[in-house]
Amino acid sequence: MKPFQNLAQTRTPDGSLFTLHEHDGDYFLKLNGRQLMSTTSTTSELLLAQLPCVRLARQPDARILIGGLGLGFSLQRVLALVGKSATVHVAELLPEVVAWNREFLRAVNGKLLNDPRVEVFVGDVFEVIRKAGKSAYDAILLDVDNGPTSFVQPKNARLYDRHGFGLLRRALRPGGQVAFWSACEEPGFIRNLSRAGFTTEAIPAKAHDRAKRAAHVIYLARRAEAALAAPATGRPPKK
Repeated sequence: MKPFQNLAQTRTPDGSLFTLHEHDGDYFLKLNGRQLMSTTSTTSELLLAQLPCVRLARQPDARILIGGLGLGFSLQRVLALVGKSATVHVAELLPEVVAWNREFLRAVNGKLLNDPRVEVFVGDVFEVIRKAGKSAYDAILLDVDNGPTSFVQPKNARLYDRHGFGLLRRALRPGGQVAFWSACEEPGFIRNLSRAGFTTEAIPAKAHDRAKRAAHVIYLARRAEAALAAPATGRPPKK
């Protein structure tokens, strides 16, 4: 049996050990020895991109933000869906992950970082969203943690509170969508998004195509628009 090969490692801002491994042609990212993602389980990462971006295929100058590069599978799907004039921003907290994609993972999806539509920001996606301004993106994809309550990096909690939701809503164009990857179902998350001005649905996601049941959830939230006029009451207008 072929052993796992430790290709590279770094430390996250909170001091956790983040590592890249290879085994029999497949690659794995681990945090403190716990597997976060791999090239053997990519279905949910592809779905994260598919759900908000399939509608953008014919939209000129579509703008998309991906929070978290990982092994590049969400980026792969976005680029396959959007047109040649699209802009795809990728925010990755760890500069080492970007470097690993260019070096060790070039044959996986690393070469996509050279696509002229792609611009990589090394830093916290929260700051990218905060600085984006109003109506910057048609779609925002967030795969930065295990979900709205299970955090690998504690600072990511600010993406999921009222202020974070407000920044997301501001950064989306009218009708824009944000997709959240979650390791499991999060009770109350749809209600919290609704209060922040989103209409949301939960879509079960398998870890890989051969899985018998869904292991993860993609929350797809559309920026809800205020009514243009008050509903008719049947009463004559006041003079």
